[in-house]
Amino acid sequence: MSSDWQTNTIQDQASEPQSIQSLRVRRLLQISGTTLFGLLLAMSVATGMTQWLLLLGCGCLAIAFLAAWKQRPLLAAYVLLWSMALMLTGLALVSGGIRDLAVVGYPGVLVFAAILGSRNLFLSLLSFILVAAVSMGYTSMQGWFTPFLPDDSWRQVLYVSLILSITGFSVQLMAQDLHRSLRALQAENKRVRDTQQQLQRLAMHDKLTDLPNRTLCEELFRTMQAQCLQQQQRLALLFLDLDNFKPVNDALGHAAGDLLLQQLAQRLHSELSEQAVLCRFGGDEFMVLCPADSDDAPLADLAARLLTQTTEPFTLMQTKVEVSGSIGIVSAPADGIEFHVLCRKVDLAMYSAKEQGRNTWRFYSDAMDQANTDKFNLLQRIRDALKNNEFKLYYQPKIDLQQQHVQGAEALLRWPQSDGSFINPAEVIELAEYSGLILELGAWVLQQACNDCQQWRQLGFPDVKVAVNVSPIQFRDGRLEHTVLDALRQSGLPATALELELTESLLIDNSDFVQQQLSSLGALGISFAIDDFGTGYSNLGYLRQFNASSLKVDKSFISSLSISLRDEPLVRAIIQLAKSLELSTVAEGVEDDATFQLLKQLGCDAAQGYLWSAALPPDQFTRYLQKQR
Repeated sequence: MSSDWQTNTIQDQASEPQSIQSLRVRRLLQISGTTLFGLLLAMSVATGMTQWLLLLGCGCLAIAFLAAWKQRPLLAAYVLLWSMALMLTGLALVSGGIRDLAVVGYPGVLVFAAILGSRNLFLSLLSFILVAAVSMGYTSMQGWFTPFLPDDSWRQVLYVSLILSITGFSVQLMAQDLHRSLRALQAENKRVRDTQQQLQRLAMHDKLTDLPNRTLCEELFRTMQAQCLQQQQRLALLFLDLDNFKPVNDALGHAAGDLLLQQLAQRLHSELSEQAVLCRFGGDEFMVLCPADSDDAPLADLAARLLTQTTEPFTLMQTKVEVSGSIGIVSAPADGIEFHVLCRKVDLAMYSAKEQGRNTWRFYSDAMDQANTDKFNLLQRIRDALKNNEFKLYYQPKIDLQQQHVQGAEALLRWPQSDGSFINPAEVIELAEYSGLILELGAWVLQQACNDCQQWRQLGFPDVKVAVNVSPIQFRDGRLEHTVLDALRQSGLPATALELELTESLLIDNSDFVQQQLSSLGALGISFAIDDFGTGYSNLGYLRQFNASSLKVDKSFISSLSISLRDEPLVRAIIQLAKSLELSTVAEGVEDDATFQLLKQLGCDAAQGYLWSAALPPDQFTRYLQKQR
């Protein structure tokens, strides 16, 4: 028993909360003290062996009280309950045996052991009491023990009253603790349920706008779809994406952006019927689930009203802000019945609205899906073409108009097909830029162009230069200088023989990062040309800042130059502007001699076009150079 209470005392103190242990100690002190007082009162009227047994019990109770006082609740429980069990058994043996009044105290001992003690204490006491009761009954029946039942007296009444009072008092204390624990448990259960409900709501609702989020939107879709099927209606999905939300965050901060989204959510909700549901899909995207009949007109009207609310000015932090939105519209079951399928299609419709100028809406059509599928398939083919080295470089001669000789060539990407046709290079480059493949493709173009140009120079054309178009994404990647240096080093081509053609979209990105790369490349001797000049912003500040050496006049101004007087003043102005900035000019798309003569009169330095040659494979371009020489 000693090792049991020592082990359990350590476990008890390590595992029980401090408040529960303190309560046990308090109850043990109260029960030990009350029982001690009762035994002293009973001892005052007892005689003989009963008085000695009560005195021994008082001593044990004093030890139990001291153990409880020293914060040793399990030790106190062992001493208290075992002393009471032994004392009650002794009192029964010296008097009435199993029919003695002391046996009435056994249930109280077991109750106290179950609540205040440990499992081992309860089982050991239960076993002892059963053995004691059976032994007293058996010995009495065998005549080995003759019980003595005293006559009724006030002393017996006192003993019964003390046993019942002590037991009742102790049980009442523990019952109060039990009721208090039950109330605390009920309160805790309620708090847990409330917390679970709150967590479930947070998991299903957007924290910023308190609208249903994407997860709940999918559940609502299934519920509303079933209702619409029963009522023979269709369920429409309207997907709104803001067109120019990022500048709001960049200029005013995310707090202003959050405020705009909150105000927009309230505005959009005000336009919906009771049957419709507004959800925040994520970021600056909102989804409307709306039952509809077979007529598209009400949906178009709703989309128009939602866009009107979107374009109304917002006042954020004393700043007037205007944004717009694009909306895609699909309906179930016409466009599908699966939520993820409809989400993909409504996203296509929304992007179609953006491509149509934004601040508008578009209904989904199968053509959108087909176009997207074609784009995806083409992208996979581009990846395979890069791996299989299917791309080729063709070169269009660049002619010096005054000296009538080839001064260089522009490298142009071509993708020949098995049937002899070519896939549109503009479409390939657009997808490559979108997917990030332009970095790998651009590095290959640079290396191949440098290799071919170095071969021409070794064949006796030392003045030939090659021009390579560079995507803005290659500059933003930050590795263009390294890529160019690798191409020059591996090919042996001098840096002065390489010209990089830049679009005005790169020049608009007036960042120190881009300018630093241009300066480093220019310091190597590489020259720069501004491609398609006149079709973009044509900002003169860019030309000086980035040290361009030539302007390429877009072919849209050149193709009708000899037959229309409208473009001649513009071309003349570009040529004069270039001369004033000490830049050369290159005309693109020259196809007839009249245009050539006019450009020569206007002072244009160089040109390229079908008048001299289309773009040629490297070996044919070599023969072209030899023929011109």
